[in-house]
Amino acid sequence: MVLIFLVPAVAAVIAVAIFVIGDRLRPQSWVETDDESAGSLVLELINTLFLAVVALVVVILWQEYDNAHNHTVAEAKALVDTYWTAHALPDPEHRRIQGLVRDYTDQVLSQEWPIMQADRRLSQPTQETLDSLRDAVASVNSTDPDVAELRTKAMDSLDAVAEARQDRAMDASYHLPGFLYAALWFGTILLLCTAVLNGVEVTERSLLMTALLGVVVGSAVLAIYNLDRPFSGGYSVPRDAFEYAISRYQNIT
Repeated sequence: MVLIFLVPAVAAVIAVAIFVIGDRLRPQSWVETDDESAGSLVLELINTLFLAVVALVVVILWQEYDNAHNHTVAEAKALVDTYWTAHALPDPEHRRIQGLVRDYTDQVLSQEWPIMQADRRLSQPTQETLDSLRDAVASVNSTDPDVAELRTKAMDSLDAVAEARQDRAMDASYHLPGFLYAALWFGTILLLCTAVLNGVEVTERSLLMTALLGVVVGSAVLAIYNLDRPFSGGYSVPRDAFEYAISRYQNIT
């Protein structure tokens, strides 16, 4: 944490030292009569810094959003595979396992999704339903080799469900690293100060352009904030994979 403040401060000191020493060594013909050149350089660096930070943050968050959606799709597909495998099992295992698969999927949509949106975590009762489902499949005991093969296939599908669920838990609790937020806010503040640093006169046109700059910058920051919450932000991961799984259960039944 100390490095976040120490490194920029050291860099500022080094930059000033190079500037002062270089001023004594450079030819007189290189010297500018005003601060316009230095100001233009600083403003370009501010714009570059802001764009670089925004681009980096958006790429990271979009990748995280895409991963979160892929994990929900993988989990829903594995649930459908489990339901389909259980369809070939004899009763009472057939009805019991399919009922638990439906219960788990319903709980993900009705109970767990609101918790992910509000608290960025998963639901313990939903986890207990998945544990009961795995126990039900593991308890299938038959001398019939076909039933034993179906049991193994169902367990493999549930292993995929458990893995995807763990990934979804990590996605729900993900936060953008604090140092990236610090860099984003630092670049935002500098960018909003460019009009002052550039010595722009206050006129109707400059006020309009500054307001447009604020709108663009604010929209970018808002988009980043929404992407940082894959299950609760303005661009939240859809529930379509689990909703499609429920429709598949009805068709299989």
